[in-house]
Amino acid sequence: MRGVVMHAAGDVRVEDLPMPTVTEPTDAVIRLAATCVCGSDLWPYRGADEIRRPRPMGHEYVGIVEAVGSDVMTVKPGDFVVGSFIASDNTCEICRSGYQSGCVHRVGMSGAQAEYLRVPLADGTLVATPEQPEAELVPSLLAASDVLGTGWFAAAAAQVGPGKTVAVVGDGAVGLLGVLAAREMGAERIIAFSRHADRQALAREFGATDIVTERGDDGAAVVKEMTHGLGAHSVIEAVGTQEAMLQAINSTRAGGHVGFVGVSHDVEIPGRLLFGSHVALHGGPAPVRRYLPELIDLIRQRRIDPGKVFDLALPLEDAAEAYRAMDERRAIKALLQV
Repeated sequence: MRGVVMHAAGDVRVEDLPMPTVTEPTDAVIRLAATCVCGSDLWPYRGADEIRRPRPMGHEYVGIVEAVGSDVMTVKPGDFVVGSFIASDNTCEICRSGYQSGCVHRVGMSGAQAEYLRVPLADGTLVATPEQPEAELVPSLLAASDVLGTGWFAAAAAQVGPGKTVAVVGDGAVGLLGVLAAREMGAERIIAFSRHADRQALAREFGATDIVTERGDDGAAVVKEMTHGLGAHSVIEAVGTQEAMLQAINSTRAGGHVGFVGVSHDVEIPGRLLFGSHVALHGGPAPVRRYLPELIDLIRQRRIDPGKVFDLALPLEDAAEAYRAMDERRAIKALLQV
């Protein structure tokens, strides 16, 4: 089969790879219907994460079940499924508490930018749609596999709710879908930080009421000014840098909440700032599996259209261009057609 492999920073190739097979009784093998490039894939692409050996890429996926192990009971060959970027058993005590991404048996998914994928712990990871989805729903279902579920978790971690003011740091796919999640959770005012016209337009379409172009301390100061000196009730941090985290904390009012889902790189929070801010921080890898049934239902009802974050679609063979386009911010998120 064909699949994407990163050999070094900036070096992405599509190669012949071994066909995945069922190796454990809890496995499933799926034929990908679509996959995509994630913003977190850009960290190694830009050299921020070390690549010690060629790395099969991709962790966002939807597709049709081809084969299952003898212990798999909830999905069967022919089912169209959506899965999380972290495989989980969905039965351990941590999973039952709603944190499947912290499952005691968790497995980080990789190799999904390919034609086929082995999914471990299939019963706890994959959710089948009631029917084969129409083609126009596939991008939105793919978004549910990571960026929608992550934006949803960020909003929940920030305790977004009716009547609240929400600020969103980061205008990538996760931040934009954090805006959508905040709208669905009833936020009264949603402030999106963005300097890019196309992303500003999509943020407004997803529910943003205000756009702030300033960043860092200047951006936080604007939010404070917009909220009578108090700050937002809820702030989503969807970048993962030091500047973004401090911007999020400084944009939050005393007693407010920050939901952070940007993959952290060299982030250090001064203890005195944290102590004096009265801001609660919660986040990390999103337990996407927790939200998949609800998100799939919202997509099937056409209440939400998160697939709009895919503003570039390319064949799998053109994966290198998909990475370049996202790295150069010519695309918000690139879908790879399999």
